[in-house]
Amino acid sequence: MSQASLESVVFDRAPCDQLQVLDTDGNVVSPELEPVLEDETLRAMYRDMRFARRFDERAISLQRQGRVGTYASLAGQEGSQIGSTYALADADLLSYQYREHGAVIARGLPWEYLLYWLGHEAGNAALADLEIFPLNISIGAHLPHVVGWSWAAQLKDDDRVGVVHFGDGATSEGDFHEALNFAGVFDTPTIFVCNNNQWAISVPRKAQTASQTIAQKAHAYGFEGVQVDGMDPLACYVVTQAARAKALEPTDGRARPTLIEAVQYRYGAHTTADDPSAYRDEAEVERWRKRDPIDRFESYLRGRDLLDDGQIETIEANIESTLSELIERAEAVTADPRAIFEHVYDTPTQRLERQRKTLEQYRAEHGDERLLEDE
Repeated sequence: MSQASLESVVFDRAPCDQLQVLDTDGNVVSPELEPVLEDETLRAMYRDMRFARRFDERAISLQRQGRVGTYASLAGQEGSQIGSTYALADADLLSYQYREHGAVIARGLPWEYLLYWLGHEAGNAALADLEIFPLNISIGAHLPHVVGWSWAAQLKDDDRVGVVHFGDGATSEGDFHEALNFAGVFDTPTIFVCNNNQWAISVPRKAQTASQTIAQKAHAYGFEGVQVDGMDPLACYVVTQAARAKALEPTDGRARPTLIEAVQYRYGAHTTADDPSAYRDEAEVERWRKRDPIDRFESYLRGRDLLDDGQIETIEANIESTLSELIERAEAVTADPRAIFEHVYDTPTQRLERQRKTLEQYRAEHGDERLLEDE
């Protein structure tokens, strides 16, 4: 399909017309949208989705054992994260909230990533080599930064896009509206990916906005929004592919940003500090599980004779081996307590210096082992 045709099929639709390539059984329902990908690429996407789900399970287990801090689960959202990232160039900038581990995995998860969840800021620093901004905890605050980066890339004639992931709750933040407004005015090559997983902690989607869709919010800022089945990796791929083309090689001569609303569901808790049973019905979760992104993609690949039981066993074994090595390597890193004072301020305050000296004095008297025991 030509670029012009692709953009036409993707964007010439109402924001409430949810784009889908695969149904819940893995059957192709929109053959005109099915992307042409190498067999190995399709298998790699599947492997990364399986890896993301297993990484999630291991991270939650580690948190329950007290070996990892508070963790945000991604289960159920692998399709949008993996599918959208595979449609990008390696040099495109990626910025995410805190739940899009799958996007990082699709870029080649560095072993240092787990360090962040162990409390080491070095885990964030390692992402820079993959063209990924540091993980962002404050809701929506990273959106304006990505728009600024995108604008700078455009001014330098740098053919790269900035892709920013965020949740439906972030659309209620001022940063979201400021970022979209700026992107629309200055035609920045930015792709906004709203991972609408139906819940912002305990606040349901219907309490976030009276708009019929989140995608339609883009129209107020002068560019297009599209709603996609976020649990369909191929649909997420083709929408992101079209959005990237619109940002860099527009058919009408004007580069434009895009807002993608990926409709999906968060299976687990908001974080390991949350109890979702307090605000949602388990029957609702089970209804969404029938749309599982991994199951439907596996059915699609099996139907094309690209995957069988033996290959899945090999993939699973590889994932377990890789994760065990990653965890072992990360847990072998020893923390330096002095690091908590780094990067707090450009010029340390007097109070911060006093705290640093107090720590140094304590370490001199008791040593690091006693310090860790007291913690």
